[in-house]
Amino acid sequence: MQLTANFLQQASKVFTVSELTRNIRGTLETKFGAVWVQGEISNYKLYQSGHQYFTLKDQRAQISCVIWRDTMPAPRQPLVDGAQVQVYGTVTVFEARGQYQLSVQILQPRGVGLLQAKFEALKRKLEAEGLFAPKRKRELPKLPRRIGIVTSPSGAAIRDMLNVLRRRAPWLQILINPVRVQGTGAAQEIAVAIRELATPNENWQQLDLIVVTRGGGSIEDLWEFNEEIVARAIFNSAVPIVSAVGHEIDFTICDFVADLRAPTPSAAGELIVPDIIDLQRQIDGCARALARQLLNRVRDAQQRLDHARETLQRCLAHKLDNYRRGLLHIIRALQARSPVRELIIRRNHFADLHRRLIACPNRLVENAKHRFQRIEGILRVLGPNATLRRGYSITTDESGNIIRTIAAVRPKMKIRTRVSDGEFGSKTVE
Repeated sequence: MQLTANFLQQASKVFTVSELTRNIRGTLETKFGAVWVQGEISNYKLYQSGHQYFTLKDQRAQISCVIWRDTMPAPRQPLVDGAQVQVYGTVTVFEARGQYQLSVQILQPRGVGLLQAKFEALKRKLEAEGLFAPKRKRELPKLPRRIGIVTSPSGAAIRDMLNVLRRRAPWLQILINPVRVQGTGAAQEIAVAIRELATPNENWQQLDLIVVTRGGGSIEDLWEFNEEIVARAIFNSAVPIVSAVGHEIDFTICDFVADLRAPTPSAAGELIVPDIIDLQRQIDGCARALARQLLNRVRDAQQRLDHARETLQRCLAHKLDNYRRGLLHIIRALQARSPVRELIIRRNHFADLHRRLIACPNRLVENAKHRFQRIEGILRVLGPNATLRRGYSITTDESGNIIRTIAAVRPKMKIRTRVSDGEFGSKTVE
């Protein structure tokens, strides 16, 4: 009784069945997540809804499994009880029955483990040789015009990709090199097709890029894309290569060597070409931006023109005002020195002189005559001729210069001497 009481005290919360089952489901899904499990199929059933149910068991335990219709399509060859398989999925709980189960996403034969080991060995070898090095990856052209596709012409992958390419890039030229993508010898066909498309000839021009693609499948179905011959053909290609093999969860050697890995064929179509609608939007956006820039430039130019016009008008007005003031100054200066005005002034002056002359009495004339006669008498007494008459003479050289001192006389010099009644020439002695 004491033990029961202690237990009841510790488990004070009472869960409903739904709550407990939901908590268990959350714990399982958080703890385990996605796992790989191998075992034997039993009780396999394919319902009309497309969902598949079976039990995966080994010698000691079993677990229920479900494959939802939208997760993985029904296999071409139905699963049978007793088949040894490997499955990849998430651990969950079917709450209605309180039963944990595995929601399967990948199913492959158990023997695939040998292929996986072969895959890992080749991957390590090629990685060591540098075939996967990121630095050798080439950028894809942003706007390819011609592409080549290596794939099966009858598969769903090529149809999906062509639909995407025609919708996104109707200008694109597409060259398909048909090959087998599964079975013996398919890897050689794929390698040869890659080399053919990477080498231009008279039948086609240089391609911008090559896509290697096929739909999803098991590791056996995709194995041809894990062959070394295909990997080296991709590595040696002069044209960038996109790998779009299988679904998003599928990885092949081809994916690691290629310049770009696309998760699906349809995704490859979206990755290698831009959407024409997006391009049109970008072009429209650029056109609008250009129109705005042009409009802004025109408006700026108009504003600068208006400012320049205003400045020019202000400068012209200032210049004209200066010219007008200068012209007025010149006009006033001309008016101050006008010939007409000068003539009037001179005429008035002469008229005044004329009046003064007419009004001058005869006595002034007589006084002026006497002053003239007195000055004339003084000139007769003191003039050169009066001096010569008193016995003096004036001697000059040949140039007419007056000889004032003896120093100006040279031997045999011709001189002229002027006396009161004439002049004569002579010559000095040595």
